[in-house]
Amino acid sequence: MEHDRSTAVAAVAALAEPTRRRVYDHVVRQPAAVSRDDTVAALDLPRATAAFHLDRLVADGLLDVHYERRTGRTGPGAGRPAKLYRRSDRAVAVSLPERSYDLAGDLLAAALTEAESSGRPPREALGRRAYERGQELGAAVARNGGQGRDGALRVLEENGFEPRVEDDGITLVNCPFHRLARAHSELVCGMNLRLIDGVLDQVSDSGLVASLRPTPDTCCVRLDRAPAVLRRQPAEGH
Repeated sequence: MEHDRSTAVAAVAALAEPTRRRVYDHVVRQPAAVSRDDTVAALDLPRATAAFHLDRLVADGLLDVHYERRTGRTGPGAGRPAKLYRRSDRAVAVSLPERSYDLAGDLLAAALTEAESSGRPPREALGRRAYERGQELGAAVARNGGQGRDGALRVLEENGFEPRVEDDGITLVNCPFHRLARAHSELVCGMNLRLIDGVLDQVSDSGLVASLRPTPDTCCVRLDRAPAVLRRQPAEGH
Protein backbone atom coordinates (compact mmCIF):
# COMPACT_ATOMS: atom_id res chain seq x y z
CA MET A 1 0.00 0.00 0.00
CA GLU A 2 2.81 2.41 0.90
CA HIS A 3 4.57 1.53 -2.35
CA ASP A 4 1.37 2.23 -4.30
CA ARG A 5 0.99 5.59 -2.62
CA SER A 6 4.64 6.53 -3.27
CA THR A 7 4.24 5.54 -6.91
CA ALA A 8 1.11 7.68 -7.25
CA VAL A 9 2.82 10.68 -5.67
CA ALA A 10 5.79 10.27 -8.04
CA ALA A 11 3.43 10.09 -11.03
CA VAL A 12 1.61 13.26 -10.05
CA ALA A 13 4.90 15.02 -9.31
CA ALA A 14 6.14 14.10 -12.77
CA LEU A 15 3.42 16.28 -14.30
CA ALA A 16 4.65 19.33 -12.37
CA GLU A 17 7.41 19.71 -14.98
CA PRO A 18 5.88 22.07 -17.61
CA THR A 19 7.23 20.42 -20.76
CA ARG A 20 6.32 16.94 -19.53
CA ARG A 21 2.79 18.14 -18.79
CA ARG A 22 2.53 19.54 -22.33
CA VAL A 23 3.67 16.20 -23.75
CA TYR A 24 1.18 14.28 -21.61
CA ASP A 25 -1.69 16.59 -22.51
CA HIS A 26 -0.87 16.28 -26.20
CA VAL A 27 -0.84 12.46 -26.12
CA VAL A 28 -4.11 12.05 -24.21
CA ARG A 29 -5.97 14.51 -26.44
CA GLN A 30 -5.27 12.54 -29.62
CA PRO A 31 -7.82 10.02 -30.94
CA ALA A 32 -5.04 7.49 -31.67
CA ALA A 33 -1.63 6.63 -30.27
CA VAL A 34 1.16 9.05 -31.24
CA SER A 35 4.82 8.64 -32.11
CA ARG A 36 7.81 10.65 -30.99
CA ASP A 37 7.89 12.39 -34.35
CA ASP A 38 4.20 13.35 -33.99
CA THR A 39 4.99 14.90 -30.61
CA VAL A 40 8.05 16.73 -31.94
CA ALA A 41 6.03 18.26 -34.78
CA ALA A 42 3.01 19.18 -32.66
CA LEU A 43 4.92 20.77 -29.78
CA ASP A 44 8.01 22.03 -31.65
CA LEU A 45 10.39 20.15 -29.35
CA PRO A 46 13.82 18.68 -29.99
CA ARG A 47 13.45 14.94 -30.68
CA ALA A 48 15.66 14.01 -27.73
CA THR A 49 13.53 16.14 -25.41
CA ALA A 50 10.28 14.61 -26.62
CA ALA A 51 11.73 11.11 -26.30
CA PHE A 52 12.95 11.77 -22.75
CA HIS A 53 9.59 13.05 -21.51
CA LEU A 54 7.56 10.37 -23.27
CA ASP A 55 9.68 7.59 -21.78
CA ARG A 56 9.58 9.21 -18.35
CA LEU A 57 5.76 9.25 -18.54
CA VAL A 58 5.85 5.55 -19.43
CA ALA A 59 8.16 4.81 -16.48
CA ASP A 60 5.74 6.64 -14.16
CA GLY A 61 2.81 4.57 -15.43
CA LEU A 62 1.01 7.49 -17.06
CA LEU A 63 1.49 6.36 -20.67
CA ASP A 64 1.60 2.94 -22.33
CA VAL A 65 3.70 1.91 -25.33
CA HIS A 66 2.79 -0.33 -28.22
CA TYR A 67 4.36 -0.98 -31.60
CA GLU A 68 2.60 -0.74 -34.93
CA ARG A 69 3.44 -0.53 -38.64
CA ARG A 70 1.60 2.62 -39.57
CA THR A 71 1.86 1.96 -43.33
CA GLY A 72 -0.21 -1.20 -42.96
CA ARG A 73 2.44 -3.18 -44.86
CA THR A 74 3.69 -6.52 -43.55
CA GLY A 75 6.46 -8.92 -44.40
CA PRO A 76 9.98 -8.22 -45.71
CA GLY A 77 10.59 -4.60 -46.58
CA ALA A 78 7.72 -3.32 -44.45
CA GLY A 79 10.15 -1.61 -42.08
CA ARG A 80 10.32 -1.60 -38.32
CA PRO A 81 7.12 -1.01 -36.32
CA ALA A 82 6.78 2.49 -34.91
CA LYS A 83 6.91 3.03 -31.15
CA LEU A 84 3.60 4.65 -30.23
CA TYR A 85 2.33 6.19 -27.00
CA ARG A 86 -1.15 6.39 -25.54
CA ARG A 87 -2.71 7.06 -22.16
CA SER A 88 -2.33 4.27 -19.61
CA ASP A 89 -5.42 2.57 -18.19
CA ARG A 90 -4.02 3.24 -14.72
CA ALA A 91 -5.87 5.86 -12.67
CA VAL A 92 -3.70 8.04 -10.44
CA ALA A 93 -5.07 9.87 -7.41
CA VAL A 94 -3.34 11.37 -4.40
CA SER A 95 -5.23 12.59 -1.36
CA LEU A 96 -3.82 14.19 1.79
CA PRO A 97 -4.96 13.05 4.26
CA GLU A 98 -5.44 9.66 2.65
CA ARG A 99 -8.91 8.66 1.49
CA SER A 100 -10.11 5.24 0.28
CA TYR A 101 -13.39 5.94 -1.46
CA ASP A 102 -12.65 3.23 -4.03
CA LEU A 103 -12.60 0.66 -1.23
CA ALA A 104 -15.86 1.97 0.19
CA GLY A 105 -17.43 1.91 -3.27
CA ASP A 106 -16.30 -1.68 -3.87
CA LEU A 107 -17.76 -2.82 -0.55
CA LEU A 108 -21.05 -1.00 -1.02
CA ALA A 109 -21.50 -2.25 -4.59
CA ALA A 110 -20.67 -5.85 -3.60
CA ALA A 111 -23.07 -5.66 -0.65
CA LEU A 112 -25.91 -4.33 -2.80
CA THR A 113 -25.36 -7.05 -5.40
CA GLU A 114 -25.34 -9.72 -2.70
CA ALA A 115 -28.45 -8.31 -1.04
CA GLU A 116 -30.38 -8.30 -4.32
CA SER A 117 -29.45 -11.90 -5.10
CA SER A 118 -29.85 -13.32 -1.58
CA GLY A 119 -32.72 -11.24 -0.20
CA ARG A 120 -30.69 -10.41 2.89
CA PRO A 121 -30.66 -6.86 4.28
CA PRO A 122 -28.04 -4.69 2.53
CA ARG A 123 -26.56 -3.56 5.87
CA GLU A 124 -25.96 -7.18 6.87
CA ALA A 125 -24.29 -7.91 3.55
CA LEU A 126 -22.12 -4.81 3.88
CA GLY A 127 -20.95 -5.83 7.36
CA ARG A 128 -19.96 -9.27 6.11
CA ARG A 129 -18.16 -7.93 3.05
CA ALA A 130 -16.26 -5.38 5.13
CA TYR A 131 -15.26 -8.03 7.67
CA GLU A 132 -13.96 -10.32 4.92
CA ARG A 133 -11.96 -7.47 3.36
CA GLY A 134 -10.45 -6.71 6.76
CA GLN A 135 -9.45 -10.36 7.07
CA GLU A 136 -7.75 -10.16 3.67
CA LEU A 137 -5.79 -7.08 4.72
CA GLY A 138 -4.79 -8.65 8.02
CA ALA A 139 -3.80 -11.95 6.39
CA ALA A 140 -1.55 -10.17 3.88
CA VAL A 141 0.44 -8.56 6.69
CA ALA A 142 0.46 -11.75 8.76
CA ARG A 143 1.99 -13.68 5.84
CA ASN A 144 4.87 -11.20 5.87
CA GLY A 145 5.53 -11.70 9.57
CA GLY A 146 3.26 -9.00 10.96
CA GLN A 147 1.73 -10.23 14.20
CA GLY A 148 0.62 -8.83 17.53
CA ARG A 149 -0.20 -5.20 18.09
CA ASP A 150 2.56 -4.01 15.76
CA GLY A 151 1.11 -6.11 12.93
CA ALA A 152 -2.36 -4.67 13.42
CA LEU A 153 -0.99 -1.13 13.56
CA ARG A 154 0.93 -1.77 10.36
CA VAL A 155 -2.27 -2.76 8.52
CA LEU A 156 -4.05 0.34 9.76
CA GLU A 157 -1.12 2.61 8.90
CA GLU A 158 -0.84 1.17 5.39
CA ASN A 159 -4.55 1.76 4.82
CA GLY A 160 -4.61 5.38 5.86
CA PHE A 161 -6.03 5.24 9.40
CA GLU A 162 -2.99 6.98 10.99
CA PRO A 163 -3.08 5.07 14.31
CA ARG A 164 -1.81 7.06 17.29
CA VAL A 165 -0.76 5.05 20.35
CA GLU A 166 -1.93 6.61 23.61
CA ASP A 167 -1.81 5.51 27.25
CA ASP A 168 -5.39 4.25 27.28
CA GLY A 169 -5.63 2.84 23.75
CA ILE A 170 -5.17 3.73 20.10
CA THR A 171 -6.86 6.60 18.31
CA LEU A 172 -7.26 6.41 14.55
CA VAL A 173 -6.50 9.98 13.62
CA ASN A 174 -7.69 9.76 10.01
CA CYS A 175 -10.86 8.28 8.55
CA PRO A 176 -10.24 7.01 5.00
CA PHE A 177 -13.99 7.34 4.36
CA HIS A 178 -14.31 10.81 5.87
CA ARG A 179 -16.82 12.45 3.53
CA LEU A 180 -19.03 9.37 3.33
CA ALA A 181 -18.89 8.91 7.09
CA ARG A 182 -20.08 12.46 7.67
CA ALA A 183 -23.00 12.08 5.26
CA HIS A 184 -23.98 8.50 6.20
CA SER A 185 -22.49 8.02 9.65
CA GLU A 186 -24.40 4.96 10.85
CA LEU A 187 -23.88 2.97 7.65
CA VAL A 188 -20.25 3.87 6.96
CA CYS A 189 -19.06 3.76 10.56
CA GLY A 190 -20.61 0.30 10.92
CA MET A 191 -18.76 -0.79 7.78
CA ASN A 192 -15.55 0.68 9.16
CA LEU A 193 -15.93 -1.19 12.44
CA ARG A 194 -16.46 -4.53 10.70
CA LEU A 195 -13.45 -3.89 8.45
CA ILE A 196 -11.21 -3.33 11.46
CA ASP A 197 -12.77 -6.31 13.29
CA GLY A 198 -11.65 -8.44 10.36
CA VAL A 199 -8.11 -7.08 10.58
CA LEU A 200 -7.86 -7.72 14.33
CA ASP A 201 -9.32 -11.21 14.06
CA GLN A 202 -6.79 -12.18 11.40
CA VAL A 203 -3.67 -10.69 13.04
CA SER A 204 -3.06 -12.99 15.98
CA ASP A 205 -2.36 -11.76 19.50
CA SER A 206 -2.96 -8.09 18.77
CA GLY A 207 -4.48 -7.69 22.24
CA LEU A 208 -6.82 -5.06 20.82
CA VAL A 209 -10.57 -4.69 20.47
CA ALA A 210 -12.40 -2.17 18.27
CA SER A 211 -15.48 -0.19 19.23
CA LEU A 212 -17.48 2.72 17.86
CA ARG A 213 -16.65 5.95 19.66
CA PRO A 214 -17.02 8.77 17.16
CA THR A 215 -15.42 12.16 17.81
CA PRO A 216 -15.47 15.21 15.51
CA ASP A 217 -11.85 15.06 14.32
CA THR A 218 -10.92 11.36 14.25
CA CYS A 219 -12.13 8.02 12.89
CA CYS A 220 -15.33 6.74 14.49
CA VAL A 221 -13.54 3.53 15.54
CA ARG A 222 -11.22 3.36 18.53
CA LEU A 223 -8.95 0.52 19.65
CA ASP A 224 -8.51 -0.50 23.27
CA ARG A 225 -6.72 -3.28 25.08
CA ALA A 226 -8.86 -6.40 24.94
CA PRO A 227 -9.99 -7.83 28.29
CA ALA A 228 -7.90 -10.85 29.30
CA VAL A 229 -10.80 -13.28 28.75
CA LEU A 230 -11.12 -12.15 25.11
CA ARG A 231 -7.42 -12.57 24.52
CA ARG A 232 -7.65 -16.25 25.38
CA GLN A 233 -10.54 -16.93 23.01
CA PRO A 234 -10.67 -16.64 19.20
CA ALA A 235 -12.92 -13.82 18.08
CA GLU A 236 -16.21 -14.70 16.42
CA GLY A 237 -15.93 -14.26 12.67
CA HIS A 238 -19.46 -13.16 11.72
